[in-house]
Amino acid sequence: MSSEQEFEKPVIELRQKIEDLRLFASERELDLSTEIQKMENRLTELEEMVYANLEPWERVQIARDHERPTTLDYIDALFDDFLEMHGDRLFGDDKAIVAGIATFHGQPVTIIGHQRGKDTKENILRYFGSPHPEGYRKALRLMKQAEKFNRPIICFIDTKGAYPGKSAEERGQSEAIARNLLEMAGLKVPTISIVIGEGGSGGALALGVADRIFMLENSTYSVISPEGAAALLWKDSTQAKRAAETMKITAPDLFDLNIIDAIIEEPKGGAQRDVCSQATKIEAIIKNTLAELKAKSVETLLDERYEKFMKMGRISDKRVETGSK
Repeated sequence: MSSEQEFEKPVIELRQKIEDLRLFASERELDLSTEIQKMENRLTELEEMVYANLEPWERVQIARDHERPTTLDYIDALFDDFLEMHGDRLFGDDKAIVAGIATFHGQPVTIIGHQRGKDTKENILRYFGSPHPEGYRKALRLMKQAEKFNRPIICFIDTKGAYPGKSAEERGQSEAIARNLLEMAGLKVPTISIVIGEGGSGGALALGVADRIFMLENSTYSVISPEGAAALLWKDSTQAKRAAETMKITAPDLFDLNIIDAIIEEPKGGAQRDVCSQATKIEAIIKNTLAELKAKSVETLLDERYEKFMKMGRISDKRVETGSK
C-alpha cells in the first residue's frame, strides 16, 4: 500500500472496500459482481474527481511517495544489458547517482540518474538521493565517455537537492554542479532529461541541461523546496503548502512557461500505481525523441540547445522585470 495522503483517503478507502467485498464473495461463493461493478464505477468517478485537478502541494506529496518508481526501477523496465559504472576517479563512488551503459531498442545509450532508497537503510546508503560532488563528477565522467563513443545520454532526475553537509562543501559541491552545467551545454550527443519525482535546486539541474526535458505529470522541478521557500519568505516552514501554490513548480506550470518540452501522463494516483504502464509511456517518449535528435547534425544540436536555455533565461529575466510571481 502506498503511503496515504489526506486528499487520497476517500479513494483508498473505497478501493479497500472493493477488495474486501471481492474476498467476501469468494469465501462465501456468492455472486456479487453487480454490486462490485457499481462500486468500481463509483471508484472511477471518485478518482477522476480527486486526481483530475490536483493542487500543487498534492502533487508534491505524490512526487515524494516512498513507493514512487526510482531510476533503477525504470532501468529494469526500459533497458537491456545495463552495466553500472562506479566512481569519479578522484574521490569515491556516490550511490546517490546511478550511472552506466545499456541498450535501448538495440541502441547503446548512457543512463545517469539520481537514486533514492526504498527504506531507511537504503536511503542512508544513498544519502536520500542527494549526491555529493563525487556523484556529479561520476555523472560527468560517464557523459564525456558517452560523447567519446557517440552514445545518446538519458538522465532521470529525482532529488530534493545536492547533499547539504560540510563534507560535500569541502569537496567542491558548487564547482561540481557548475562544471556539469557547463559541460552538458556543449555535449556533442543527444541528451534527454526526465524528472521522475522531485527535481530540487542545483542538485537536479546538474543533470538537466539537455536537448529535451520532460516531466512526469506529478513530479516537481524547482529552485528550492516548498519548505525552504516558506522558511525564507515567511520564516515559517509550515507554510510549505502556501509556497508550493506560488512557486510554479508543477509540470503543468513549467510546461506553460516553456521550461519543459512535454508532460508524461501518469496513472491516476501516480506512477507508483502502475509502474509497467508508466514505463511504457516513458519508453515511447524516449524512442520518438531519440529518433528526432539523432537526425540532427552536431552543429544543429548545439545551436538549438544554446537557444533553448537562452530563451529560458529571457523568460526568467522578463518575469523579474515585470514582477510576475
